[in-house]
Amino acid sequence: MPVPGQSAYTPLSMPVHVINGKKDGPVLFVSAAIHGDEINGIEIIRRLLKLPELDEINGTLICIPIVNVYGFFNFTRYLPDRRDLNRSFPGAKHGSLASRVAHVFATEIVDKSTHGIDLHTGANNRTNLPHIRANLDDETCEKLAIAFGTPVTVNANLRDGSLRQYALEKNVPLLLYEAGEALRFDELSISAGVNGITNVMCALGMSDTIELNIPEVPVVEARSSTWVRAPLSGLLRHEIALGEHVKKGEVLGRVADALGENEKEIVSSSTGILLGQTNLPVVNEGDALFHIARFDDSISVVDAIETFQDGHIEGLKSDDYPEAY
Repeated sequence: MPVPGQSAYTPLSMPVHVINGKKDGPVLFVSAAIHGDEINGIEIIRRLLKLPELDEINGTLICIPIVNVYGFFNFTRYLPDRRDLNRSFPGAKHGSLASRVAHVFATEIVDKSTHGIDLHTGANNRTNLPHIRANLDDETCEKLAIAFGTPVTVNANLRDGSLRQYALEKNVPLLLYEAGEALRFDELSISAGVNGITNVMCALGMSDTIELNIPEVPVVEARSSTWVRAPLSGLLRHEIALGEHVKKGEVLGRVADALGENEKEIVSSSTGILLGQTNLPVVNEGDALFHIARFDDSISVVDAIETFQDGHIEGLKSDDYPEAY
């Protein structure tokens, strides 16, 4: 799809793959890199499109591997006007650059779809445990979130101008898949993403040939999450890994100055599961360091995460399987 060009008179377009089934059915869009540096989703879509089972789907599959082509070319989350595309929906035909790109995506993709999956990673220098963010108060969203098969699903608040908010207004159930880190391929996150999308297609009745692969341990839902922030500036040392169970008051890490003095413990503000974390040792006071999803029964979540990891680790090399997971 054509999008506004750049100052060097270079025409730009947003790549779109459309697969029409021989039978009627849902219209599912799968998008990636709405933030230009979140590249795991690009590889997920590439592998998805290679599946031979897509030759016999019901309905339509629309894949958009790089929504923010500007940010992708420049290794950045944002557009050239420094706006966040995922805060610019529904956009406007004659608005800012971000608004125009959002308008193209909204009218040409979302408005013509019945369901959607948006693929994300953590922000730059942050890693997320694979999980789904969705409106769990919506029955269809909850059903599809469970079908996707990540160990954790978070009932996430909607953000003004986000793709999820616009999809809700258009009655298009949308899942947001978070996994891995910006500008990095993570094999576990990619494998789980492909598997999750095909699970959703099965749940929607889009395929009779793709094998449904949902983990034996039920998906656990979190109704809230919170960030633990740096109480002072310095160098951070982690003492806990992604996916681990944490208790309120437990030490997550320590921050000290470059000489190792003035050390301060970073303690958890609640009981739950470590869902995301910063990877930068150098932190400033107030920086978000650890993202914790709250659960009543965090131990059962640990079991779900272990089952999830075991289901996707086969065939991976040790280098592909980060110790943090």
